[in-house]
Amino acid sequence: MLNRLKDVDIRYRELEGLLSDPNVVGRPDIYRKYAKEHADLQELVEAYRSYESLTARAAEAEELLRGNDEELRELAKDELPSLKEQLSGLEEKIRVLLLPQDPNDEKNVLLEIRAGTGGDEAGLFAGDLFRMYARYAEKCRWRVEVISSTPAGGVGGFKEIIALISGQGAYSRLKYESGVHRVQRVPVTEAQGRIHTSAVTVAILPEAEEVELQIDPNELRIDVYHSSGHGGQSVNTTDSAVRITHLPTGMIVTCQDEKSQLKNKAKAMKVLRSRLLDIAIQKQNAEISEQRKSQVGTGDRSERIRTYNFPQGRVTDHRIGLTLYNLDGFLNGEIDEVLDSLTTYHQAEALKNATG
Repeated sequence: MLNRLKDVDIRYRELEGLLSDPNVVGRPDIYRKYAKEHADLQELVEAYRSYESLTARAAEAEELLRGNDEELRELAKDELPSLKEQLSGLEEKIRVLLLPQDPNDEKNVLLEIRAGTGGDEAGLFAGDLFRMYARYAEKCRWRVEVISSTPAGGVGGFKEIIALISGQGAYSRLKYESGVHRVQRVPVTEAQGRIHTSAVTVAILPEAEEVELQIDPNELRIDVYHSSGHGGQSVNTTDSAVRITHLPTGMIVTCQDEKSQLKNKAKAMKVLRSRLLDIAIQKQNAEISEQRKSQVGTGDRSERIRTYNFPQGRVTDHRIGLTLYNLDGFLNGEIDEVLDSLTTYHQAEALKNATG
């Protein structure tokens, strides 16, 4: 491990020199490439340099313990446990930083939320979840763009809503949110005050770039039709709504939120491309490891991952056994504690696999 870290440190110093080289500064494309590599290595190099410094201090303390000066021996004896504890923490951090990075971590996210069992209540909760993610995105200074949405009806909420969340590290933070989210509460329409259980599915897909996934135009059937609003009334008199069918998979994507047919087609293609990339990623992961021990749970979107219990004001993530009694804050976008715990759990599993 140390030899690898030395090589990383050498490369980091090389990059520092390259970034101040006029020949590189004058080439924006090359400069950006080196600047990104430099930024990617920074945290690891800083941890390694701290580790080297602490190792030297620990060796010096060990030497003082073997000396004849009683006062210095006592100082070293007091300092050594703290140094060893810091070294242990840095070793753990370095191991995590050395884990292979998910190539999708820095990508934007395609968020898909669909009402499941529970009728109107599921639609309302789909709306609650969308607001939760939108508020979290706002805290992170990410941009949220609704791609398409289907209202749930008179009570509010959504049957389905698809949105693009754009921002640094969006996928790395939200990628464990895919799955079934269950809600337990008394519906506003329930006269008897009985608790109902409803479900909403969430899918988090990395946004696919055109260069990553080429789609043969001959494999697409594109239909256009009149957009319709609430109750089926015509939104406009032009064929602006777009339905794209991917013939090899039978996957269908529709978009009618924009008044422009071209914009609707572009949005629908964005969704289709990301869904097809997700299928390719799932297939690749299955080939790498049937069990995918490094993944939290199975990652199957049919799996119940979290319960939101309104009468008790609690949120429970079933994959890691974490319960928080802050439901109102959680639905207001205060979800970092769960996201951090899921990331830590994932990293611990990845470390087990790396050393096991």
